[in-house]
Amino acid sequence: MTCDSASNWQCGLHRTRTMLTVLGGLAEFERELIRARTGEGRKRAKARGVRFGRPAALTPHQRAEALQRLANGEVQADLARSYGVSQATISRLQA
Repeated sequence: MTCDSASNWQCGLHRTRTMLTVLGGLAEFERELIRARTGEGRKRAKARGVRFGRPAALTPHQRAEALQRLANGEVQADLARSYGVSQATISRLQA
């Protein structure tokens, strides 16, 4: 395509689209490389026994104790305050 002064803005538009297409392709390729590297890293970490995710708010002993206290009729809000967790955490124990 030749660019004369009358269609100069169209030439700029085509160049811009081409540049954005190329940059988009490079970004997609880089994202795939990142995804592959992080996936491999997660596999190696799991093989070493690393646990992912947020740590538990209550120990297994505290969970069992809280469930027993709930069964004895204590209120969830009081239990949550005594363990220093939210009421939602105590509520999830019963689910």
